[in-house]
Amino acid sequence: MENAPFRPAVRIVCVDASGRILLLRWRDPHDGSYLWEPPGGGIDPGETPIEAARRELTEETGLDPAAITGDGLPVDRDTVWKSQRHVGPEQFFLARYPQDTPAVLRGGLLPYEQEELDRHAWVSWRDLSALPDRLEPPTLPSVLPRLDPHGPWATDL
Repeated sequence: MENAPFRPAVRIVCVDASGRILLLRWRDPHDGSYLWEPPGGGIDPGETPIEAARRELTEETGLDPAAITGDGLPVDRDTVWKSQRHVGPEQFFLARYPQDTPAVLRGGLLPYEQEELDRHAWVSWRDLSALPDRLEPPTLPSVLPRLDPHGPWATDL
């Protein structure tokens, strides 16, 4: 496995009114295993991180991108994607929704992407470690209090 330049990327931690986090379940192209992760993806040339976060959230979930507030939080990542190791910071943003479990829409997605989005869950932060597959990034429970120090996870710190 070779090291590759880190591809600038963003993740959006979506939180509903009950403090649950939206995670999408995908098949890892590297090893075929399933993983859970917040919505997000690469920053296109000429895009700012917040623009990429709004675009990725809309493309992947159909959720309102106006719910993304504040500055991004850089999180150091060490990840393998398509047999290449990427090491570097990834911007995490917070999107807070005023209702419980907002619907994830699949409007403009390709058929395989629509099928993938049928595998999503609004998960209590306390249950992150009990997910049946890999959590990506594995540091998400420690990222949450840094991203939102007033979230429901702050009461248990």
